[in-house]
Amino acid sequence: MSPHSPVKAARRTLIWLGVIFAALALTLGGGTMWGNASWAPKLALDLEGGTQMILAPKVQGGGEEITQEQLDQAVSIIRQRVDGSGVSEAEITTQSGRNVVVSLPGIPDSETRDLIQASAQMEFRPVLMRAPAPAAETPTPEDQLMTPTAEPTNGSDLNWVTPELQKKFESLDCTDPKALEPAAEPADPDKPMVSCEPDTGSKYILGPVAVPGTAIETAGFGLQTNSQGQTLNEWAVNIDFNGEGTDKFKEVTERLYAFGQMDPRNQFAIVLDGTVISAPTTNAVIPDGKPSISGSFTEESAAALAEQLKYGALPISFEIQSEQQISATLGADQLRLGLISGVIGLLLVAVYSMFQYRMLGLVTIASLVVAGVLTYLSIAILGWTQNYRLSLAGVAGLIVAIGQTADSFIVYFERIRDELRDGRGMVSAVENGWRRAKQTVLASKAVNLLAAVVLFFVAVGSVRGFAFTLGLTAIADLIVVFLFTHPVMQLLAKTKFFGGGHRWSGLDPRLLDVVPLYRGAGRLREPSAAAGQADAADAKPVRTRNKSASKEAERRMTIAERRKAEGAERNVYAGSNSAPKEENK
Repeated sequence: MSPHSPVKAARRTLIWLGVIFAALALTLGGGTMWGNASWAPKLALDLEGGTQMILAPKVQGGGEEITQEQLDQAVSIIRQRVDGSGVSEAEITTQSGRNVVVSLPGIPDSETRDLIQASAQMEFRPVLMRAPAPAAETPTPEDQLMTPTAEPTNGSDLNWVTPELQKKFESLDCTDPKALEPAAEPADPDKPMVSCEPDTGSKYILGPVAVPGTAIETAGFGLQTNSQGQTLNEWAVNIDFNGEGTDKFKEVTERLYAFGQMDPRNQFAIVLDGTVISAPTTNAVIPDGKPSISGSFTEESAAALAEQLKYGALPISFEIQSEQQISATLGADQLRLGLISGVIGLLLVAVYSMFQYRMLGLVTIASLVVAGVLTYLSIAILGWTQNYRLSLAGVAGLIVAIGQTADSFIVYFERIRDELRDGRGMVSAVENGWRRAKQTVLASKAVNLLAAVVLFFVAVGSVRGFAFTLGLTAIADLIVVFLFTHPVMQLLAKTKFFGGGHRWSGLDPRLLDVVPLYRGAGRLREPSAAAGQADAADAKPVRTRNKSASKEAERRMTIAERRKAEGAERNVYAGSNSAPKEENK
């Protein structure tokens, strides 16, 4: 390997890091100029304040009382709608067992208000056409598009498919997250629609509503049984329709069953808020209104579908009873104190690094600054693209990450020092130390990232903000260590100040008790102050500055050196015994 190759590799790596920073800065700058982005991160409800809406539930048809269980399910549906990304820090609770209180950061737009007020629309629609994932396909030529030849006679009639509907179906990409977002307005129940199934990525053309979700009386799940009443090791979801739903579902299954197993029109789609949650096939006519949906269910997935069927069809919509602007619950003072805590933590790390590593601590400080800028740009871009809002818990995650980030640099520097203590040169110590340190750094950050992911998906509320920033900083730390800290050390190893082991560099061999490098069984090493040296007159070792280093030097003696020392000791012993004999003579 050329002696200049590490330097060239380091420069190329630093250039790539600069490209990453330039791309992030240009992205955010472009969003600021031509979009609604901002250089400042968005703040959550506890730091910025926002809008509080008190929603009064309304039952379609009137006269029914809403139970606490129904209200809790409604809260869950609203949370899924307004907090789809999981990081927007919205607060949704119930009040007095009757109303729902929604607190959103900032001022919600009209689409968000419509989404909150809309009822959960559960529908059963027959399938007209289906296309599996992926969605990419060659558009049908204009002259080959399906054109209705007569008025549709039932919900499974292909005359519902118009050229415009077929084009919309072909252009729909169910792998795009935007295609899965709930529509601001529910689809017309008397007209066909296109929809996606998130679990499989399939897309559908669905006929008009055959059975409304309000016809579901209850739903549950359990192990499937066969015709002899024996329990099978397969989970199934069981539905009970009311009287009207039983008649309609019997009519639908008679029609769908006649198409046969190979025709997609044999399927009926269960649609919730415009999205297909399941599309089972019809294996028999169901006259009693008690269908059973089977398939590759686990206990958890069967329970989840049963909950959606049981409560997703609630005929509940919400009316905004009151709306008011609320101040931050913690506010600017708490944010200022949090930032002060972060600055104090950063200063303490800087002081420790300078005390422990002398001028090498400047690399730690520079790496922390680079990691901070990278994290800041990422948070600002996520606020623009994913509506991420920084809460006080998120700020706490950033402060905790300062120490975890510094750990990576300490591990690396100590590995370099260990290599120097073994007698290696500076360039070799940097490369060998990096090979040993990066495995430890990767393992440490993998544990941090795994803990952050688990905490994010298990926790609720502001704790998720803490987990999110903790995971984000772990990724930023890896990028900085690999693309900044190591390349910088490769360049510094070539300088006279660090490579020569200046006493203020933090890499002074005299302060590290460097042991000379082993040079082979038949070669003698040059004497060094750290290892001690033999005096030619009396063959007694000179006292070294450090006893532990002297012992280490003796342990690392070559065979030739060991034989020479043993010979010197024998000569000294023989000389001391021969003196009395000469006097006797």
